[in-house]
Amino acid sequence: MAQGRRTRPSREPKSKGKKSAPFPTREEVLRFIQDSPSKVGKREIARAFGISGADRMQLKKLLKQLGDEGLIERGHRRSLYAAGELPPVTVVEITDTDLDGELYARPVQWESEQDPPRILMVPDRRGGPALGRGNRVLAKLSKNSDGDYEAQVMRRLADQPDEVLGVFNLVAGHGRIVPTDRRVKREFVVAGPDTMGAFPGEVVLAETMRGTRLGLGKARVKERLGSFEDPRSYSLIAIRNQGIPTVFAEAALAEAEAASAPDLGNRQDLREIPLITIDPADARDHDDAVWASPDEDAGNPGGWKIVVAIADVAAYVRPGTALDLDAQKRGNSAYFPDRVVPMLPEALSSDLCSLRQGVDRACLAVTMWIDARGNKRRHEFTRGMMRAAANLNYRSVQDAHDGTVSEAVPSSLSSTIKHLYGAFSALMKARAKRQPLDIELPELRVALGADGHVETVRPRARWDSHRLIEEFMIAANVAAAETLEELDTPCMYRIHDRPDEDRVAALRELLTSLDLRLAKGQAIKSEHFNQILEQVVDSPHAHLVNEVILRTQTQALYSPDNSGHFGLNLRRYAHFTSPIRRYADLVVHRGLISALNWGKDGLDKEAAEKLPELGEQLSNTERRAMAAEREATDRYLAAFLEDRRGAEFAGRISGVTRFGLFVTLDDFGADGLVPIRTLGDDFYLHDETRHALVGERTGQEFALGTPVDVRLTETDTVTGSISLELVRDSEQEDARSPGRRQHKSRGKPKNRSRRHRNR
Repeated sequence: MAQGRRTRPSREPKSKGKKSAPFPTREEVLRFIQDSPSKVGKREIARAFGISGADRMQLKKLLKQLGDEGLIERGHRRSLYAAGELPPVTVVEITDTDLDGELYARPVQWESEQDPPRILMVPDRRGGPALGRGNRVLAKLSKNSDGDYEAQVMRRLADQPDEVLGVFNLVAGHGRIVPTDRRVKREFVVAGPDTMGAFPGEVVLAETMRGTRLGLGKARVKERLGSFEDPRSYSLIAIRNQGIPTVFAEAALAEAEAASAPDLGNRQDLREIPLITIDPADARDHDDAVWASPDEDAGNPGGWKIVVAIADVAAYVRPGTALDLDAQKRGNSAYFPDRVVPMLPEALSSDLCSLRQGVDRACLAVTMWIDARGNKRRHEFTRGMMRAAANLNYRSVQDAHDGTVSEAVPSSLSSTIKHLYGAFSALMKARAKRQPLDIELPELRVALGADGHVETVRPRARWDSHRLIEEFMIAANVAAAETLEELDTPCMYRIHDRPDEDRVAALRELLTSLDLRLAKGQAIKSEHFNQILEQVVDSPHAHLVNEVILRTQTQALYSPDNSGHFGLNLRRYAHFTSPIRRYADLVVHRGLISALNWGKDGLDKEAAEKLPELGEQLSNTERRAMAAEREATDRYLAAFLEDRRGAEFAGRISGVTRFGLFVTLDDFGADGLVPIRTLGDDFYLHDETRHALVGERTGQEFALGTPVDVRLTETDTVTGSISLELVRDSEQEDARSPGRRQHKSRGKPKNRSRRHRNR
């Protein structure tokens, strides 16, 4: 049969005396299907053998018989192909590449007991998007002279997940899965035998199956994870969605249980120093302790001596062990309103490595001498043994400093706390001179009750005790990076590149519209941003400017190649102070152990060579944890607001997109979407530069940072999303954004995208 576009056969009347062709045998039909280079269906078979009239019913019966016997199979749009063969057009998934860079694929649908054929992807001459492992395409297949399949890309398909996490329900007696990931836009049906006995309202993990590209997908349940009615499931869903490991290997748990505290040995004895830990009140582990006193050196008047002691995790987690491999896989601990997914097993994270009050603990400590202005004069690292004088929380330390007497803080520590704040005051002078980026945006804390439901949502407290610990830790981190650099030892730096020039240019244009000027013609520095932030303090623009400057920044990363830390305005910086919850810190500890010849549990040459790949991995695991934390919090907030539909709230526009506005509620921190179709009878243009939607007819502007009143219209705890609508009044209509100008004088917005005409 010739390839190419087929034409419909002519329908000329047959002469009455003409005999019809003989009906083909089973073997002839099978051979025709197998040998055809293009799509074959019942119509093509009938045309090829001259089958018409009543004989078409006989052909239909024959094809059904061949299908029942497993000799032929049906493909896309009723096409037929021989069993064990692939249809001429089918969906394939890229699986791997060979040494020459050639791509290979497998058919998405393959029900034979034999292994599916390996398909070579022919390069796309049209220059389409590059394909990689996991991508799916609609492909035209052919066989080469060796009988192997080759595929030409016809169309790239949207990638469908192999698994879907969702809530199982019954709709009209049939199983239905509503995905928990808002990026998955369709639901999935589950046939009765594939439900695994799941009941309505249960969270399930399901394997997706081939189905139609439009409408509902198909899936089969693989795992039942418990009732969605239990609010504690919200975090579990986020954890599973983001692929965060939760189960330690048996070997790792065994290593943790078998671990024992090291003896003093060659360690420096620091147990007489009244080091204290300062953490949140609900902290389960304590990995850093601090102490300070006036410097006794007469040559340093008003100076301070500071000690920062960090849990010696490297003494327990050795390179290449099961514990090490599990910790590296996690990259960091993840924190949720109802739980913590630790980087290390609890036998270490909450016990042996935790700096418990009154208990001897192995540590790495840095002693720093600073002058009265907070400038570091020198520092010294040691591997030691400490004993925490107390485990305190931020509130109790702040109260003690402010003069409030409390049983939480022993009177014997009053001088220690006084000296800590004295050293902190000096460090703040150095900070003011250094000018790190000083963005201030509120952070909300979700507190749960005993039943797991949200009890309160309030701004997270921010005291000087928080800033004290931050400044002490920053100083210790800088010292670690400096030491490794001085001793020519590989270091896992924490880097933060300066903002992209395009982002800065867009920010500069926005600030100009607010009568603010950002330095131009010179390398941008953190102090330039701070100057802008100082100008808008207590102004209507404050939240907007803080938000936009934050969005201008790049993502901080881990890398052995140092490019400095723009936000902190530091030339070198490495995370050293939290090895219980960050693997990057453990790598820095091992580097110090090797550089200072403290033992055989340091950073070896092979591990040092892999730091670039490890840095990329740790940056990804950090982003993964942050995404999961946000996702879980969104679900808790959606559940918290579920009974408040129709209520009105004060909020602020926190995101501007082509399809609507994201608004953050002032009291709860929840983010909801105001769809563009609800904004009114106008044609809205998306001004990317000013982060605004602007009405083409009215000039009405909805800009980032604008305070608005909204009404809660819908909550979805499954995805953690909420929907809002604006509450309009005359004042909002007259002045939609702070410092808004008349747009007609400036012409139409730049970088605009047209969306719905709202009626």
